[in-house]
Amino acid sequence: MTRAVAIETSGRIGSIAVVADARVISEVTFPHGLQHAAQIVRILDHETRQAGWLPGQIDHLHVSVGPGSFTGLRIAVTLAKTMSLATGVKLVAVPTVRVLVENAPVEARRALIVLDAKRGQIFTAAFERSADAADWIESEPAHLDTLAAMLARSPRPVHVVGEGIPYHRSAIGPGDQGVVVTPEESWRARASVVAKIGAQMAMRGEFADPLQLAPIYIRLPEAEEKWAARI
Repeated sequence: MTRAVAIETSGRIGSIAVVADARVISEVTFPHGLQHAAQIVRILDHETRQAGWLPGQIDHLHVSVGPGSFTGLRIAVTLAKTMSLATGVKLVAVPTVRVLVENAPVEARRALIVLDAKRGQIFTAAFERSADAADWIESEPAHLDTLAAMLARSPRPVHVVGEGIPYHRSAIGPGDQGVVVTPEESWRARASVVAKIGAQMAMRGEFADPLQLAPIYIRLPEAEEKWAARI
């Protein structure tokens, strides 16, 4: 049996999933942020012990690495690195945009990820269904852009997914019926989906080096950009 845990902290609500042989045993949500960092360890310990696992018995740790909340990603990646170095658990770095696109409805053929990056910009990626509609293919990797520019070069119809939608909805023309805004409940990444994508990556041997693992920030956090601008 492969014992795995998945951590997702890229958005406003974080989650942890405990998975055995690709079957989700439990999934717990919590608010993200520094004040909730200690909760992650407690939840992880509680849920794995409820499954009857000791820390050293976890085989894989799937972690959502961004883009997204700088604070949330930093907490999760630091925890993952620490656990790997302490217990030897194998790490799988799962791109958050790949997790989010799984929330698009089955009828969607194209999707854009929309995460607020402030200053009128978004963290985004574009996806298209494979020919057999069995998987999503990344047509534009995660990058910094505007929703208006992404929509301008996207064929229609296209679904938009992500917590940044309310901040950039004005970029969607009122008469553009080809842009489909997904329901709000689909805007959040979930640990159970991180586990699903992570298991696929693990089967392909796509493990991360704990010493090299880092969040996908796309750009520096705002505080670091301001500091750099002073130099």
